Amino acid sequence: MEPLSLGAMAILVVMFLVTVRVPVAIALFLVAFGGMWMSRGLPFALIQAQLVPFATVSTYTFVVVPMFILMGAIMSSSGVVKELYHFAQLSLARFRGSLYHATVVGSTLFAAISGSTIVNSAMFTKIAMPEMMDRDYNKAFAAGCIAGVGTLAALIPPSLSFIIFGILTGESIGRLLVAGILPGILTAALFMTAIAVMLRWKPHWAPHIEEIPPLREKLRALRAIWPVMLLIVIVLGGIYSGIMPPSGAGAVGVVGAIVIALARRKLSARDFGESVESTLGLTAALFFIIIGGALFSRFLLTSGFIGDVNDFMAANAVTPMAFLGMIIVLYLVLGMFVDPISIMVMTLPFLFPVSQAMGIDPIWFGVVVVKLVEIAVISPPVGMNLFAVVSASEGQVETKDVFAGILPFIVAEVICLVLIFAFPAIATFLSDSMG
Repeated sequence: MEPLSLGAMAILVVMFLVTVRVPVAIALFLVAFGGMWMSRGLPFALIQAQLVPFATVSTYTFVVVPMFILMGAIMSSSGVVKELYHFAQLSLARFRGSLYHATVVGSTLFAAISGSTIVNSAMFTKIAMPEMMDRDYNKAFAAGCIAGVGTLAALIPPSLSFIIFGILTGESIGRLLVAGILPGILTAALFMTAIAVMLRWKPHWAPHIEEIPPLREKLRALRAIWPVMLLIVIVLGGIYSGIMPPSGAGAVGVVGAIVIALARRKLSARDFGESVESTLGLTAALFFIIIGGALFSRFLLTSGFIGDVNDFMAANAVTPMAFLGMIIVLYLVLGMFVDPISIMVMTLPFLFPVSQAMGIDPIWFGVVVVKLVEIAVISPPVGMNLFAVVSASEGQVETKDVFAGILPFIVAEVICLVLIFAFPAIATFLSDSMG
């Protein structure tokens, strides 16, 4: 079979298996092994099945994955999320719909110590949703706001999405993490703009401005969270300045999180054990998927599929913008049915080499891919953040509510994506100026 036909058939088979609920790691492994058997023979397939998994997980740089996951788990168990939200609420009390805006700001700060969109959405559902309901905020818009701002964890370091992109493509994880800072801040600003616009149109979605808290109360709230702010500055500043690699920054972050939690007397031995256990489970699951993706990438490369795709693009004069347009359509369609990590693992093995053959900046391309993944997790009918909010609300929110309230935030995400296309420096300025 011709490499182009074999590779295209393999991609379709993987997508079919995933849609019928076969775990993505198993689907990728089986298709990759079968494809290498067909194209290079059984001995070659067996050798690759032995070598690739070890080569994938034995790279020291990838210790950043469990480090950042553990940092977020420890900070979550220490109760810091509620205090971040309280500080944001006090600081923004003068604005109409202050709880909506506080959710955006609080989620942005928590994203800098979490890295997981699902954790972000679930935590703020439990903290912010009851307060919004008690103050007669619109339930659908509140649910959409929480689901939407949860996606900020995909952009703001320590983003698991950027880390996985770096693992799959071989690009600098540090540069990718830093590249997400400005797009993340821009996204948060656009979310707050969307909230202000909707409240001008639908003022009854939020009550009138309540009494503005005194400065003393705001300073008291700030004193409660300043160690967390300092930890964020140390971790991100260490990566940006080049003083620490991402793996070292992750280790420093874990130590800092433990010290903060112990100082606050909010970390028991049981909490720490549960944090470690959840970190091990999530890390194992992620690397199982990544191993499948690495094998699939090796199959596409050794079968000649990548070379044939590049030749096809060149022969048909496909421009970089046309290629990016195809990626946008592909990701937005897949995002309605497949989880974002699976989308990246399934598609990057053949999309990234083509993007590099076209001369597209790899860091900018990474930001665009993560932004598309971000939109995917809030896209009905299967956006993971939407169901995380429904599940964490414990019956307060129904699926129809979050589906109805998410649209303004999807529009804000699309506007941000357009701005990144129009002004690429949004995604590349900080990474290009790193130490």
